[in-house]
Amino acid sequence: MFATQFAPLRCAHTTPLRFAPIIDRLWFVAVHALMFVLLLAASSAHASSRVKDLAGFEGVRENMLVGYGLVTGLQGTGDDLKKIGATKNSLLGMLERLGINSRDDVLQTDNVAAVMVTATLPPFARQGSKVDITVSSLGNAKSLSGGTLAVTPLMGADGEVYAAAQGEVQIGGFSAQGQGASVSRGVPTSGRIPNGAIVEREIDDVKFANMDSMKIALHNPDLTTARRVSDAVNAFLGTTASVASDPGTVLVHLPEGYKGTMVNLMTDIEQLRVEPDSPAKVIVDERTGIVVIGDQVRISTVAIAQGNLTIKVTETPQVSQPAPFSETGTTTVVPRTDIQVDEGSDKRLAVVNGGVNLQELVNGLNALGIGPRDMISILQAIKAAGALQADIEVM
Repeated sequence: MFATQFAPLRCAHTTPLRFAPIIDRLWFVAVHALMFVLLLAASSAHASSRVKDLAGFEGVRENMLVGYGLVTGLQGTGDDLKKIGATKNSLLGMLERLGINSRDDVLQTDNVAAVMVTATLPPFARQGSKVDITVSSLGNAKSLSGGTLAVTPLMGADGEVYAAAQGEVQIGGFSAQGQGASVSRGVPTSGRIPNGAIVEREIDDVKFANMDSMKIALHNPDLTTARRVSDAVNAFLGTTASVASDPGTVLVHLPEGYKGTMVNLMTDIEQLRVEPDSPAKVIVDERTGIVVIGDQVRISTVAIAQGNLTIKVTETPQVSQPAPFSETGTTTVVPRTDIQVDEGSDKRLAVVNGGVNLQELVNGLNALGIGPRDMISILQAIKAAGALQADIEVM
């Protein structure tokens, strides 16, 4: 009777109920472990970038094109032909090519402007494809608004013509002038023509089908980033097919599973995610007062005080006149000068602790109440004291 009374109770599946708490604990641990893994993956994905955004492939590059042409149809805002002889000669040459002889005529038109036409030929551009072009005035034209670019050949660095441009110029700025005032916005002497050039000649691009290796070129060369890219490629392929040959290049050999399909390998590699590394650097532009501080910048413990000596001199001259109906005395100007000196006595000495991160460093500098230009001097002084573990690059 006692054995039956204290026998473990069983559920419908004949599983002893005493194991249920253990199963619940295991399920609880498994769920939280899965959530932890998902959080780590999300954090890693957030901090990492695609290889596609960090580097490019050898042979996949753009090419610059340039040409000289004429913009016609301007409303009296073109070049002065009396002062810009190149525009006049170009106009006469264009008319002669069209079968019109105007050498003996006196050209006084002001609706023509000589322009420089530039474009970027994307990689693997085929005949008949269109690219955007930029048109910029070369003479003394006031505006290219409403103008039309005549047919202009665009040449590459080798002197060959790769595209032909033509179309209506789109201007983002304007200018207006009266007898007493003038107003302008943007640059009216420069504009764009979307799809304004047609590709006439193709560039001999790299033949990926015949390649057995590929070089990955980092946009920002760095030894650590190059090695991380190489490790990511090897981990994805399951073999040592890539190696970082220098800080800016990763060499990838075509593995067995990708024979004859280099494009497929490039597609898979550019989607891999890598966390890039960057050196500690402070970028300073003294012309505009811009300061950019990298995330890896660290400083040692240092005390900073900033104060400026400001002297303000105000002149308020007063006129001294004799009494009314007085026959003596003259009107004179009496100088009144007010001088104020600010020695910055309200500035205090602040201590910035060593090993702080970027946010703490910015907060410490902002607590001093200084502007960007004073911050440039302070950062340079900290670097001179040997307390700034970063390079300062002045633009």
